[in-house]
Amino acid sequence: MNLTRVAFFGSPEFAVPTLQALIDSPYRPVVVVTQPDRPAGRSRALRPPPAKQTAQAADVPVLQPERLRDPAAAAALAAYEPELQIVCAYGQILRRDVLDLPRHGTLNVHASLLPRWRGASPIAAAIRAGDAETGVTIMLVGEGVDTGPMLTRRREPIDHEDDAGSLSERLATLGASLLLETMPNWIAGDLAAEPQDDRLATLAPRLQKEEGRIDWSQPAIDIWRQVRALSPWPGATTMLDGVALRIRRARPAEPAEGDGPPGRILAVDETIGVQTGAGVLLLEEVQREGRRAMAAAAFARGKRDLVGQRLE
Repeated sequence: MNLTRVAFFGSPEFAVPTLQALIDSPYRPVVVVTQPDRPAGRSRALRPPPAKQTAQAADVPVLQPERLRDPAAAAALAAYEPELQIVCAYGQILRRDVLDLPRHGTLNVHASLLPRWRGASPIAAAIRAGDAETGVTIMLVGEGVDTGPMLTRRREPIDHEDDAGSLSERLATLGASLLLETMPNWIAGDLAAEPQDDRLATLAPRLQKEEGRIDWSQPAIDIWRQVRALSPWPGATTMLDGVALRIRRARPAEPAEGDGPPGRILAVDETIGVQTGAGVLLLEEVQREGRRAMAAAAFARGKRDLVGQRLE
């Protein structure tokens, strides 16, 4: 039985656990709103968003407006008469006419402990800043970007081995369970929304591909966080012999000793040691452009006279 008419907004893999949890619950969505199919891969064939695939597998109707602000798109959504809307990594800002549709409002599953890391890339931002923990916040959506009042929050530690991909998987699962715990109390009117303290807010803008370029004059610990924060996308990259080299896994050397200009390769063993602006970064797994990823030791065996070369 569907206790409340729910509309779900979401697009990428992060949205799938929440959508699936709703489908399997008494709050099965009456419609899923997701991004249009986009070209992907070398063939540039159209690929549906993961949320669309999940919805279609469960026979849930799907809307894919290019712009939800278009009157026709808003009207198509309104025809489903949603009483509550759930947003989880949708990818578009909802305007007031859409926010005003449901009587129970619009809730967002946000992957940070708000007000820290408002914006499109909170997971990457938390790792890159060296945060010890992050979490999930269920919040009421307003017209600002992640500025609405909070309903519930749950914390999650960030492990030194975490990258954005592994942490995203855990937070997606955490967000799904927290939402299902929150919804009944919110619908019943038993949950008060807590305003955010704007003085504590930090911003996590949408990631750009250029952010993956490694600056070897930075400290090893900062580059290590960059590698983790930008995995799987856009990836942290450098140049070797004029060819892009992606650093897939790395760690700071302990003790952090080294000598030479930033970017110089100091030693090759099970890892590739690179001098940075402060300390040495040990490369554990790399991927040359157009090739498969491999252990740094295997890469070094196929590359003569690596020691002394400089990564740009």
